[in-house]
Amino acid sequence: MSSLALFVVLYMLVSIGIGVYASRRVKGSGDYVVAGRSLPIYVTIATVFATWFGSESVLGIPATFIEEGLGGTIADPFGASLCLVFVGIFFAARLYRMKLLTIGDFYRRRYGNTVEILVSLAICISYLGWVSAQIVALGLVINIVSGDAISFELGMVMGVSVVMFYTILGGMWSVALTDFFQMVIILVGLVSVAVIVAGSFDGGALEVVDHAVAHDKFNFWPEMNFVAMIGFFGAFITMALGSVPQQDVFQRVMSAKNEKTAVYGTVIGGTAYFFFTFIPIFIVYGATMLHPELLEKHMGEGGDYQRILPEYILGNVPFPIQVLFFGALLSAVMSTASGTLLAPSAVIAENILKHLFKIREENLLLVLRLTVFCFGLVVLLYAYLSSSAGLSIFEMVENAYLVTLCGAFVPLAAGVYWKRANNKGALMSIALGVISWAVLEGVNVQVMAAGGEELMIPPQVVGLFMAIIGMIVGSYLPQKGHTHEKKFQEE
Repeated sequence: MSSLALFVVLYMLVSIGIGVYASRRVKGSGDYVVAGRSLPIYVTIATVFATWFGSESVLGIPATFIEEGLGGTIADPFGASLCLVFVGIFFAARLYRMKLLTIGDFYRRRYGNTVEILVSLAICISYLGWVSAQIVALGLVINIVSGDAISFELGMVMGVSVVMFYTILGGMWSVALTDFFQMVIILVGLVSVAVIVAGSFDGGALEVVDHAVAHDKFNFWPEMNFVAMIGFFGAFITMALGSVPQQDVFQRVMSAKNEKTAVYGTVIGGTAYFFFTFIPIFIVYGATMLHPELLEKHMGEGGDYQRILPEYILGNVPFPIQVLFFGALLSAVMSTASGTLLAPSAVIAENILKHLFKIREENLLLVLRLTVFCFGLVVLLYAYLSSSAGLSIFEMVENAYLVTLCGAFVPLAAGVYWKRANNKGALMSIALGVISWAVLEGVNVQVMAAGGEELMIPPQVVGLFMAIIGMIVGSYLPQKGHTHEKKFQEE
């Protein structure tokens, strides 16, 4: 085993050690899911930052920037970071006051059990692509640093096993403490690599930026025609709005020690994420300027652009920096993987299994841990099938939030800000939003398979519009009896 691989193993053992330490703080389901609502501002910022800063931030976004320019990154980091800012400004304070355990609890309290279960299922399905992307990245990193001694598939198994182990033990406490440790590694590792890349040019970092500008990489806005603009808008709202009703985002809000920390921690964490994603973009773009053969090898047919940065690091920087970089990459992936593994598991246990099997509170902690284990196995299978089908990390992440955009965002926003929103409105919103999106998505796949072009309007834009119509129409229909909307107002 290489020296670098030994450092990776050591790093994983440290992460497990933190998880074991964190497990001592877990006394019940509240500690496990929202860390006892006690995280200070600096840990809240770190864990919010780690929500999105995963494999796609280091491996996926830079390649998209090289291929499509700044406009290609509208979903992530622009949409993703603004999602966190939106949550901090518009939702954090109001949801924090409700003292909920999961985002599904909001839908139950506001609309009833049926809406709770439907939205919870949509949220859990959306996580498959997101968590799978992190597992694929773990397999890729372990395969690379082992010099192909460990296969990609075995690397995925090893990576998910470590993440599952410390997440099962400590829940949100493990996620929060490892996020803080891993964010420090990310900052030090990626900044160190960026300094080396900048130092490789006579003109420093500005030479890289000027080259990108000269090659139109900073062109942001789409062509001024309907098809281009609506496609641009669709990509933006997928992450900016579709990831608002997500348990991992909500979990970080509810884990803060007070309302002010919840708001400021979310906004600062989201802003930090936006600016920091440009560091791996700079590193990868600079690396391809220094070694254009990497670009030719991996951006063409049969290549794998996710390997550009790791291969550059292995061949062109000193060993200590390699350790820092792969530590940073593993940190980014593992911090996101643990949070996104815990989040859907908490929703499944709290909002589906608890009611279905009448689980008592004293047994909920065990059920939560078992659910994390089972969901981890499902994700591993999904990751293997997705990678076998040729889906990239960026594609897995970008496709993850279409169902929550069309089925969960409108009931959440209306439930928080519109007093008239009710159970019928929520059900009609979910039905119209998800069905219209799914049908058009199916049509899109059929047309493209037949050699045609994509639909003029992205299916998720139609789905969001229909969800809004469903909420308005359904909420104005007559309601019988004492509605959940009235109960919500009384609370």
